[in-house]
Amino acid sequence: MHELDRSQSVHSEAAILVRVTLEDDRVLGDPLEELQGLAETAGAEVVGRLVQRRGKPDMTTYLGKGKVEELKFLVDAHDADLVVFDNDLSPAQIRNLERALEVKVLDRTELILDIFATHAQTFESRLAVELAQLEYSLPRLKRMWTHLSRIKHGVGMRGPGEKQLEEDRRLVEKRISDLKRELKTIEDRKERQVSGRRSHRTVSLVGYTNAGKSTLMNQLTDAKVLAEDKLFATLDTRTRRWQLPNWGPVLLSDTVGFIRDLPHALIASFKATLEEARQADLLLHVADASNPAVYDQIAAVYLVLKEMGIEEKDTLLVLNKIDQIENLQRLDGILNRYPNAVPISAFTGLGLERLAGQVSDALSRGFVEVEIETAIDNGKLLAYLAEHGEVFSRRFDDTHMVIHCRLPEKNLGRIDPKTVVVRPYVSDDAEVEEDDPVLAELLAAERARAVTNEDAAAEDAVPQDTAEDVMTDEADAANPDQDEHVA
Repeated sequence: MHELDRSQSVHSEAAILVRVTLEDDRVLGDPLEELQGLAETAGAEVVGRLVQRRGKPDMTTYLGKGKVEELKFLVDAHDADLVVFDNDLSPAQIRNLERALEVKVLDRTELILDIFATHAQTFESRLAVELAQLEYSLPRLKRMWTHLSRIKHGVGMRGPGEKQLEEDRRLVEKRISDLKRELKTIEDRKERQVSGRRSHRTVSLVGYTNAGKSTLMNQLTDAKVLAEDKLFATLDTRTRRWQLPNWGPVLLSDTVGFIRDLPHALIASFKATLEEARQADLLLHVADASNPAVYDQIAAVYLVLKEMGIEEKDTLLVLNKIDQIENLQRLDGILNRYPNAVPISAFTGLGLERLAGQVSDALSRGFVEVEIETAIDNGKLLAYLAEHGEVFSRRFDDTHMVIHCRLPEKNLGRIDPKTVVVRPYVSDDAEVEEDDPVLAELLAAERARAVTNEDAAAEDAVPQDTAEDVMTDEADAANPDQDEHVA
């Protein structure tokens, strides 16, 4: 058998889709629906399908021997160029299948990498995809990089009798090292950029691929980012300003979509791209409520967030595409399971006002609304409040000013109490919520200060003794044995 060219994209190739369903796998609806979406996104033409249920995969070919023969018949009947598995295969299994079928065989991970390579537009994303592809392919290396042998090296780089495969492996390992160094530089720069935006609260969209994140971002910010009904339409993070009612401007970011069994190498390679999500104040987890596998997709996203180390970050679940749900009882079932979720339709705009209110409430957690009284010439404090909080109003008299503002609790503690008076803000038609510990503490301090001021005022306002009082005091002095009265 001639050696197969595995370096080319799957675009325009005729493909047979295969899935081996194991005992522990949950299957809802069509078991090959997602794989078909991936294959079509990659540009392949699906010409056949094969599904087998097994207790455990075959160590040699993953499929059973009889199914391999059936698959070979399908390949010949449809003149297929490619077989795509919805499973992760070992290098040996891929080689054995290619020998038996005489066509190229891809597993799920390699197909996803092919899609990412096709959709990568920026320098950063292209580097990340190349790194993920090389790390995936290194253990599968078999004369795939012979063209790299033309690269010159220094003295002693190649020993006598070294095989071409070993030379290729060395070249790939060097390229991986170079890519990691370049991506680390980009990652550090990206982290500084994101950290430099701390004057604004940040919200990041995360979710399963094709859940409608880009459509939602366009609705909220008029960002005009690409929004297509296909998997992994967006690979590069985009950040836009979102004018949030009852809050003010926040920065909203759209990130790459997740998927079930997302390759670990991709998560690591796209660390710089996902920096927005890691440093966001709030995550909006967008899920496709119309998809029968919505529960599994929500769980898959949380697994990726856990792998990124941000599973405990403040997150608001957004159930999108409710306009496509025909049976509202199904939506009720999802809301019963996730009672704090916000149902919306990014396409029609339904529920977006409620979403904005929920986001405002979520961002308000950790903030306090206060009045700060300080000297009229305290410009340093004014600059600090403008940088770290939101100033609503200022009132002045001859020597002092009172600033009504909203501020993070952590920043409130950095204000010098010797030069300012901080008290909770109470509007004319509202009362301070006593269950807020920070406001309650401020309120208690304000009350104590008020009592102290009243006592001081009372001492200053002691009335002068009258003539009758003086006469009484003289009488008491003349009768020392009289009992003393306790006020």
